[in-house]
Amino acid sequence: MTGATTVACPDCDGVTFRLDPCRCTRYGNRLLADDDGGNGDGPAGGAGGHREPYRACTLCRGAGTVAVACQRCGRRGRRRAQLVLAVANLDTGAVASHEIVPDDLDPRPSPEGGWAVELTPRVRQLAAEAGVAAGMDPLTVRLPAAWRPDLPPAERHELAARAVAEAARPAWRVLVGRSAAPPPVDPARRLARLCAVADLLLLDLVVEARRHGGGLRWAVRYEVPGSPVPDGPPESRFADLTAALTGTDVVDALAGLGERGRDAPARMHSPDPLRPLIPATSDVAEVARRVRADCTAVGAQAVWRDGRWWHTALRAGEPVETLVEQPTGQVARRARVPLRRAAEPPDPPWLGEPVPWRPCPDCRPARPSALACATCGGTRRLHQAALVTLTDLRHRVVHLTWRVGAPEAVSAVSVRPGGRAVVRLPDRYRLGAWAAVFGVRPEGLAEADGGHDIPPDVREGYVALPWVGADPVGEQVRAVGPALPAARLLVTAVRPEPPPLAVLLRLALGLDLALVVNVLDLRRHPAAPMRAHGVLWSVELRPLAAPVHPDDLPCRPSLEAAVAYCLDGLDVALPETVPEDPGVAVPVPRSAARPLPPDPVPGLRRLAGRHAGLPFSVRFSRGGCAVYRHDDGPRLLVEGADLPRAGGLP
Repeated sequence: MTGATTVACPDCDGVTFRLDPCRCTRYGNRLLADDDGGNGDGPAGGAGGHREPYRACTLCRGAGTVAVACQRCGRRGRRRAQLVLAVANLDTGAVASHEIVPDDLDPRPSPEGGWAVELTPRVRQLAAEAGVAAGMDPLTVRLPAAWRPDLPPAERHELAARAVAEAARPAWRVLVGRSAAPPPVDPARRLARLCAVADLLLLDLVVEARRHGGGLRWAVRYEVPGSPVPDGPPESRFADLTAALTGTDVVDALAGLGERGRDAPARMHSPDPLRPLIPATSDVAEVARRVRADCTAVGAQAVWRDGRWWHTALRAGEPVETLVEQPTGQVARRARVPLRRAAEPPDPPWLGEPVPWRPCPDCRPARPSALACATCGGTRRLHQAALVTLTDLRHRVVHLTWRVGAPEAVSAVSVRPGGRAVVRLPDRYRLGAWAAVFGVRPEGLAEADGGHDIPPDVREGYVALPWVGADPVGEQVRAVGPALPAARLLVTAVRPEPPPLAVLLRLALGLDLALVVNVLDLRRHPAAPMRAHGVLWSVELRPLAAPVHPDDLPCRPSLEAAVAYCLDGLDVALPETVPEDPGVAVPVPRSAARPLPPDPVPGLRRLAGRHAGLPFSVRFSRGGCAVYRHDDGPRLLVEGADLPRAGGLP
């Protein structure tokens, strides 16, 4: 690997830090000030610009500027003037890459003025070489305003290097695709499916348009009935409803449900199991037209609830003022304008009486904290029931109600250190027992909002009683989470279908990376029912030179979940494999299509059984594989050309 061209970081001029205006200059030399824009958490500026510094500022001592470590260059003072574009085919293992350096640019006049380099055709060419059928976002490198083709070569090179360094964030851009493009999304079918799942889960489907920058921004999401309208600017980037539906599937619409429903009223459910689901209107143009017609200066919504659409405008409520102490020692007075619906849809027939609750004993209203209360999640109330919904996100659903104080026959299991008895609740409180109804393994259950694993004690109905005679169901309700939206826990029972681990290994070899698989077999440790058990996995892609770390401990309840998590995070994980030193060049991997390597899973499972109770790591790379066991740290056991040859372990 050769060295890379570097340039002085333009953000800090190569000195590794900057002198930024202090936050106090946002408000001027005043103790109490109006916040005129922004959130006060970033550098000073915003609508009010920079003002006179606060003389008693605890950050700058009245100087008006503070030294800030430059994060753009990682406090190194220099940045890499190299950008590597790569396209990898998950189906064949083929990889095509192209290196962009200052001398490899072909600037053309830009319609916006100045000069720019259009890289989108190069990415398309790489996709063709790797056999990847996928859409891609435009990629353009804009040259500094001072760049001109008639400048001396040295000046052109310097300015081009700065442009490449600015575009190289990240310095390695990898598009992982498939040989065949996924079928296009039919917006009408997507809308009908979203509505059907809303009816299945007893949720609202909200289609929202907000005014923003002279236009509308559209969003599609699920909400708990009664959730307040989110404040602030629209989070969606979609310019029309068709684009919003194309970019929002069921999982996307569920994301953030807990935060949106934190202040929603919790009410019991009594769904009619014989009531047929009503097909949704799939006329996307008609829904969009009605929403646009209802738009006020703020926006409008269409809410699918109880089998029909309800349309309403959005209006601004009365401003709410809050006082927020700043780290400068000042106090900012902020005005928040809550939004509300002009008309609320009527309650659905399955919505019952309020869920009982009691005040949180650990909240201190007189002493507010920036951190949410760990007991109640910031809601200041503890619900006396949990409304549990299990679903396959298609057509099957089970609704359960766990009530605090419900008398249940429990079975004693063990006594934990400290004398706390561990008991097990009946089957209806064991989410893992319901997994078989949906045809999945218990470890395949996950929270619908975010896909987080269900803790093993909640999944299997184990409860540690804090004292003799404590309420087991009450402890289970507290264990499912302190801040459930409207006391609801939504659990998905979906069979994961990621590609085999060998596909991920082939991808790592094609990208010239290492694949690290961590495994822990806890099947021989049934004496700790409150702890994780079974076989735990994790899978990561790392640079070839990266060592195995002591904290490389598995946490996923199945290999399928670990592979799926690794694939979902490739857009973040792959850029992080770039060498930290800007003077070290980014590799430019290339690989022809290759067959799948031998399946490593049988060997990994044998190793897991042989080292039961101890985590171990296997590091695969082009040089072979190495097996490490975590005793007091990662200890190399054996190396070999492949896993079978490394199988003769002590």
